[in-house]
Amino acid sequence: MFVMADILEEIVAWKRVEVENFKALLAPSILYNKVEQMIAADSFVPSMRQTLIDSPSGIIAEFKRRSPSKGWIKEEGRADIIPLSYQQNGASAISILTDEKYFGGCDEFIVTARQSGVTIPVLYKNFVIDEYQLFQARLCGASAVLLIAADLKKDECRQLLRMAHELGLEVLLEMHGERDMEYAELEPDMYGINNRNLGTFVTDVNNSFLMAERLPKDVCKVSESGISNPKIVAELRDAGFNGFLIGECFMKTADPGESLKNFISQL
Repeated sequence: MFVMADILEEIVAWKRVEVENFKALLAPSILYNKVEQMIAADSFVPSMRQTLIDSPSGIIAEFKRRSPSKGWIKEEGRADIIPLSYQQNGASAISILTDEKYFGGCDEFIVTARQSGVTIPVLYKNFVIDEYQLFQARLCGASAVLLIAADLKKDECRQLLRMAHELGLEVLLEMHGERDMEYAELEPDMYGINNRNLGTFVTDVNNSFLMAERLPKDVCKVSESGISNPKIVAELRDAGFNGFLIGECFMKTADPGESLKNFISQL
């Protein structure tokens, strides 16, 4: 565990190094060609946005084995078991952490989840700062990618959003506070409000209630982090949210899928 000054700055600095390392292992031209062939063979990607709008629960169950603030949550968690169990127990969509250094994830987890039988939308949850990562997301079987306003200049975010759409991926654009609100005009597929401050990792679900009215009307809104009570989901839905991203609440239990089932039964 390390001192939390501004974790986001540290993660993004590492992510720039990591992406260059990936490019050295697999040249962008080769990756892009693989994705183009994949799209040509089958361009269908399940819509996370539409699924959340249509879903009675809106739960995005997260496969998250570790975090910078908590350390290991479920080190033995398996990508061939938990995501499919989430699907079988009523998840509307699944979020899979693919950052290795800070969250104990990898792209292969999405491949494994798909091979195990997961067919519902999957969110590629990482710190995306380069279009190369969008191609990685598409190649491993994601339906949507997370873009974080605090990571990106507005023009960078706009370009990544455009490229994601060209690849058939939807975008969940994550905002946290007032300074991020100008990013809402980029018109992502889903507008996320993160209840966790990515600099300090302090979590307060009231952030979603405070920021909800700042978002455009009639868009797909997602509340992320710190949700551990079905009552809060009901209140967030009344405030206009369609999706509810929940990870630690399920992952810290012995059977995350069963915990999800019990949670949904109380909605």
